[in-house]
Amino acid sequence: MPNLLIVDDHSIVRSGLILLIKDFMSHAQIDEAYDGDSAFEAVKKNNYDLIVMDVNMPNTDSFGVLSSILSFKPSARVIIFSMNDEELYAKRYLKMGAMGYLRKDAPSSEIQKAISSVLNNKKYMSAELSEMLLSDLQDKSRLDNPFDKLSPREFELVQHLSRGESVAQMSQTLNLHKSTVGTHKARIFEKLKCANIIELNKLAEIHHVLLS
Repeated sequence: MPNLLIVDDHSIVRSGLILLIKDFMSHAQIDEAYDGDSAFEAVKKNNYDLIVMDVNMPNTDSFGVLSSILSFKPSARVIIFSMNDEELYAKRYLKMGAMGYLRKDAPSSEIQKAISSVLNNKKYMSAELSEMLLSDLQDKSRLDNPFDKLSPREFELVQHLSRGESVAQMSQTLNLHKSTVGTHKARIFEKLKCANIIELNKLAEIHHVLLS
């Protein structure tokens, strides 16, 4: 009997996923968590065969939560369940160790396929994402994209920088010390060879990186 954890701040999303999963795995044991802290507490107390996790939850550093879960239980199987654009985020979550990336607007048949695949220790990517990764291999300009040099944490900060947020704002949003944010910011500009936000946004435009 598979033991699953659903992590999402919206109860209606959790309920919908549970109904969908029970439809093809009626004996599944399913726990719920509503943010990063409750998810990590659940993972510390239980052994889950699969964790399905949203990444847009209030007061939650999604990259940090995934990293903490995989550090605590390296064998954990995680599917990222998000409305975030696959091209921007999927590769980074998969590189960190997630075994699948699903958009919330995926049809129920695809969600069931992804869950079944990961439970059988197979990574899951949508056809669109697979095509995207193949295009990356064939297109040298995409391989030379300087944004690919950024760590998941740095890329997350880039999203905030592109909106003109201050170090203080990012510190509060991401629950990081101002000095840590400042260090990351300096490292990002060094890696991208940018002097300011205007240059950063221009570089993103040149490399077709859509920053929110």
